[in-house]
Amino acid sequence: MSGLAIEVSVAPEYQAAESSEAESRYVFSYTVTVHNQSPHSVQLMARYWKITQGSGDSQEVRGKGVVGQQPLIGPGQRFRYTSRAILQTPVGVMEGAYTLLNTYSQRAFEVPVAPFRLAVPCQLH
Repeated sequence: MSGLAIEVSVAPEYQAAESSEAESRYVFSYTVTVHNQSPHSVQLMARYWKITQGSGDSQEVRGKGVVGQQPLIGPGQRFRYTSRAILQTPVGVMEGAYTLLNTYSQRAFEVPVAPFRLAVPCQLH
């Protein structure tokens, strides 16, 4: 256990203008907030996402940092960024984890990101 209190929240949003039902292209943005509630600075080193389509097909994405950055997040600070996912179905789920570095102990640890739903809003007539 890292002993560090890191809270991750995600707010997904469907991007209708960039999506095309005819092409089975459903674009979602998601805004992630990483809140460092610990007494030490942390650096977000890497990300892991598992993206599951409504069909059950899934893909895994790993990479350094987020949106081209490996941000340093001080005690009590928040880091927020927005990224995108493109699905072939109108509904899906993303979940994952961030690898962070405790800059005090120089130890890396993982913070899970709870599953969140990507879904085209229902059209009520």
